[in-house]
Amino acid sequence: MQAAPFPSGPPSAGTGGIALPTADATRPRVAGRRLLALCLGSLGVVYGDIGTSPLYALRECFHPGHGVPLTPPNVMGVLSLVSWSLLMVISLKYLLYVMRADNRGEGGVLALMALAESSLPRRSRVRGIVILLGLFGAALLYGDGVITPAISVLSAVEGLEVAAPALEHLVVPITVFILVSLFLVQKRGTERIGAVFGPLTLVWFLVLAALGVAHIARAPAVLAALSPHFAVAFLFSHRLHGVLVLGAVFLVVTGGEALYADMGHFGLRPIRLTWFALVWPALLLNYFGQGALLLEHPDAIENPFFLLAPAWMAAPLTLLATCATVIASQAVISGAYSLTRQAMMLGYWPRMRIDHTSAHEIGQIYLPGINWMLMLGTIGLVMGFGSSSRLAAAYGIAVTTTMLITSLLAGFVARYRWGWGTMACLVLTGLLLSVEASFFSANVSKVAQGGWFALGVAVVVLTVMTTWRAGRQLLARRVQAGLVPLEDFVELMTVEPTTRVPGAAVFMTSNQGVAPPALMHNFIHNHAVHEKVLLLTVVTESSSTVDDDKRVEARSLGHGFVSVVAHYGFMESPDVLRLFARPDVPHLAIDYTTFFIGNEVVLAEGGEGMSRWRGALFAFLARNAVRPTRFFNIPTERVMEIGAQVEV
Repeated sequence: MQAAPFPSGPPSAGTGGIALPTADATRPRVAGRRLLALCLGSLGVVYGDIGTSPLYALRECFHPGHGVPLTPPNVMGVLSLVSWSLLMVISLKYLLYVMRADNRGEGGVLALMALAESSLPRRSRVRGIVILLGLFGAALLYGDGVITPAISVLSAVEGLEVAAPALEHLVVPITVFILVSLFLVQKRGTERIGAVFGPLTLVWFLVLAALGVAHIARAPAVLAALSPHFAVAFLFSHRLHGVLVLGAVFLVVTGGEALYADMGHFGLRPIRLTWFALVWPALLLNYFGQGALLLEHPDAIENPFFLLAPAWMAAPLTLLATCATVIASQAVISGAYSLTRQAMMLGYWPRMRIDHTSAHEIGQIYLPGINWMLMLGTIGLVMGFGSSSRLAAAYGIAVTTTMLITSLLAGFVARYRWGWGTMACLVLTGLLLSVEASFFSANVSKVAQGGWFALGVAVVVLTVMTTWRAGRQLLARRVQAGLVPLEDFVELMTVEPTTRVPGAAVFMTSNQGVAPPALMHNFIHNHAVHEKVLLLTVVTESSSTVDDDKRVEARSLGHGFVSVVAHYGFMESPDVLRLFARPDVPHLAIDYTTFFIGNEVVLAEGGEGMSRWRGALFAFLARNAVRPTRFFNIPTERVMEIGAQVEV
């Protein structure tokens, strides 16, 4: 049997059991050139998604299916909704509130889930609800990760319809080519190309602002739409149709989750400064510039973004927009890698191959399995929907649901971690939920038009997460039923004829104080035990990283046995070879050390453990999970596997 069922340890470890304390990371205050460098870097990684929304958001607000005519009052109302959505959702909720909830500097829905769960009272009945909310929010982001590259790149390439109408039939093939190229270069990592992301995105936002200012200057009265009364009047006059338009207005804030998820790369201060100093003003100027254009030329609704530019600029603007959307897609793809690693370390996803593409940044990783799944899904969407306008129908429902979940989880953190009063938490959470619930209700109508895709992806991912977690817990219980206390094993060694073999043996175990199954099997069949036996337990904490001085706990158990407990955060990858090179770990000569790894063959029998179909799914996941030797970086030539069959 495999001694360590999963890096997160037994069911009581990680976020599924005991509430492990976390310490919010405090970054050193940066200033000067370092601050500017971080701000520039955050442009390309953090703001790529929300920065490409002007390509399609305002156009979709006046989609014929919404039944809202393109009139000056309606243009002013939509612009008011856009400006106040950016203020309420991005500026207030994420930048000033949610991003305070950092898990040792890391953000994202799973990091927030771990933070909220570890803040709750130990026996709180809400703990299970918090975990389920976090998992569902993470599952929804996979759907977003498939849709975002498709709609972003497709909307940019559609600029050919303005720059070169004769090439309109090549929009889909060119989009597919760009997306395939994007996914093929992922294995090279973002370290080399990351240096150009910030400057290119800086040019993009400056162009957004310049295009907007040029048209606002011709119709400055459009700035009156900053007043919220235009938004209120629009919603009251159109009612149901106005609610449908909200589903399109929501497209302007769809990069909000990326702000929080990518916080660990740059820190809160650079992200805030970049938003308030450049990104927010540039977006507002561009949206209001498009509004001014529509007031003068209503027929420009066909593609208001590209028609902002003079004819000579159409081709270079299409190229720049394509580069911007590729950068935005890169951020979403990298986020999917990071999210998957978090889920693996927390025990909610099967082990997968992880390639580290940077020797300096732990966040720069590449997961081939996730990469190819995203590529196939993205290409399928582009070919199936054919245009960004049709694809917009599938966009929004997943993100709005994730934002609702983020608000709920942040409320738990504010109440139980920050110590806010119950009333204050209820008022703030209620305000945020009321805004996002309106967006959610507007996007519900998109389910039949394409939103089913994102929800379908989320359901599949959630099923995998919960099945893997439940299967590992069931497997751990089955294994634990046959465990023998280490003291009893030592006593058995004195009774039975036992040979102490020269050298050392490492047994991975998720249960301290007991003899690992692999050790018992080896003893029973061979009547031999190594002179040195190291029992290694890898525990995943509910914080993103673990301080180096708290990484390892080592203690002698007598009779040549040593217990080593290695602690890792959910943003870190276990590395056994590096672990044994530490001075606080008993020295082992790797060339004379044998690693005993259990190999459990899962049999899907169904019964009281889990249903037959879930058992079959868990067995499939277990068979295809990456071997522990690769996941834990164990030298394969020094490994001995001991197999066993376990029914679930």
